[in-house]
Amino acid sequence: MVKLGIAGTGIIVQEVLPLVAQWGYEPVAVCGTPSTEAQTRELADKYTGGVYYNNYADMLKDENVECVYVAVPNFLHYSFVKDALSAKKNVICEKPLTSNLREAEELQKAAIDAGLFLYEAITTVYLPTYKKTKELLGRIGTVKVVSCNFSNYSRRYDAFREGTILPAFDPKKSGGALMDIGLYNLAWLIGLFGEPQSVRYEANIERDIDTSGIMTLDYGTFKAVSVAAKDCSAPWRYVIQGTEGYLLMDTPANFCMDIKIHLNDGTEEKFELNPESRLECEFRAFAQQMAEHDLKSCYQALAESVLVSKVQTLARKDAGIVFPADEA
Repeated sequence: MVKLGIAGTGIIVQEVLPLVAQWGYEPVAVCGTPSTEAQTRELADKYTGGVYYNNYADMLKDENVECVYVAVPNFLHYSFVKDALSAKKNVICEKPLTSNLREAEELQKAAIDAGLFLYEAITTVYLPTYKKTKELLGRIGTVKVVSCNFSNYSRRYDAFREGTILPAFDPKKSGGALMDIGLYNLAWLIGLFGEPQSVRYEANIERDIDTSGIMTLDYGTFKAVSVAAKDCSAPWRYVIQGTEGYLLMDTPANFCMDIKIHLNDGTEEKFELNPESRLECEFRAFAQQMAEHDLKSCYQALAESVLVSKVQTLARKDAGIVFPADEA
């Protein structure tokens, strides 16, 4: 069992903690802040035998913690991961891994130099239905057009419109549509097709942050479009169009619940392969690789996360979106 220390007390932590013991982990500590102490203590009483911290540096000194799950706001990911690696802890970091490519490459090097595991918790690429999508690509001929639309109206956008800027829409905290749901689209695309030759990002920008946007990726022999919106809604739709047919997914890329293949001769098949929890596959994979000391698989996934960060960084630059981390 991987002895896990949790940094953060937010929604994703509350989703993970009740289940993670089933996937190869022993939660041994949870860390919040002085202002969240009541909530931190409550989580600790339920899941870590009462062990909690209000100071991250103190949790990193806990010898019982061998892996840290970083689930804090985006702009803190880099420093929290860096400190954990410096303390010789393995790390699972919620997406996005960092605010920009420079930070991602620095953490990648630090993990490899130390021989430590570093994962970005990006559900998409570990889901069985997503892996099935990779297998099906060969059946639709030559890919010509790919389109993704992940649009969800965010309740935080209501607050944003009223003048309350929460982390999800705060450029000072590495927020925005591209860094949130847009990342799932990018992981989906890059995991299937690799690095594009070029990228453009046309964003709807309010108060210096993208509330929605359209990204175009040029792969030379085909083109891809990624729509990500938090200020409006639309049906989720992912389509890969080839000369012999198409693949269609009508659930968002962080779930990848089903994939349908439709061939030009009228043949159709649908696959639904995922477990009940979208988080299970990634956490099981991390635990297994750590148990087997499979650093090779870890670093392959990490290289893909860094590539996603590269494309994300280029896209933000194209749209003129700047984070404090970019100027560090």
